Amino acid sequence: MSTDQRPTPAAETVEALIRHRLSTALGGWRGSLETALPTVVFVAVWTATRDVRTAAVWSIGLAVLLAVVRLVQRSSLQHVLGALVATAIAAFFALRSGQAEDAFLPGILTSAAYLAGTVLSIVVGWPAVGFLVGAGDPRAAQDPFAWRRDRGMVRVCARLTWVLVGVYVVRLAIMVPLYLAAEVTLLGVAKIVLGWPLWVAGVAVMGWLLVSGRTPVEPGEGPGAEPGDSRVPPSS
Repeated sequence: MSTDQRPTPAAETVEALIRHRLSTALGGWRGSLETALPTVVFVAVWTATRDVRTAAVWSIGLAVLLAVVRLVQRSSLQHVLGALVATAIAAFFALRSGQAEDAFLPGILTSAAYLAGTVLSIVVGWPAVGFLVGAGDPRAAQDPFAWRRDRGMVRVCARLTWVLVGVYVVRLAIMVPLYLAAEVTLLGVAKIVLGWPLWVAGVAVMGWLLVSGRTPVEPGEGPGAEPGDSRVPPSS
């Protein structure tokens, strides 16, 4: 077998494996743009017209247009459909109350739920990041919880999940006071800044934790063992 045809060697550390799995799970710049644009339009139109219905119609219209572009290009609808659903829910809240700031209430409630869920996942020993890692396992369809059998993987995923907890704490600490003060423009800015840019910062912290760690992957049935992998774990 030539050098170019050799399979990629299995990761020797939990951190290296998680870096690879997270890189496949995160979306790119286009998905983040599709998520942010409806919010930008909603705030811009509301600022210009002070009419919640007009702002909601424009934001939903843009989300639909972005979905149509994806369909025409035959590309993944994953991010744009998420943005479309989130925009529709936000518009429903705002139209129901007639208050523009209520468009941001679903996001605040979602962040609160995720905060509670991530903390609980650590407490019960099933850290949320582990599910992202498990989703990137080639054998996930047959054994989605293989990562749970590697104790080192669970420990590292718990540390990374604490980063997610920090992301949600920061988001709520900024968004809740702005919501209570009905600062619609600042809520729009905060939602964008605390969206993809905050995730990038969180991923950077995760990256630092992963680069600085050297937790060996346990051989055998854990997620570090690719099909046909007979690797012997590195000596300490």
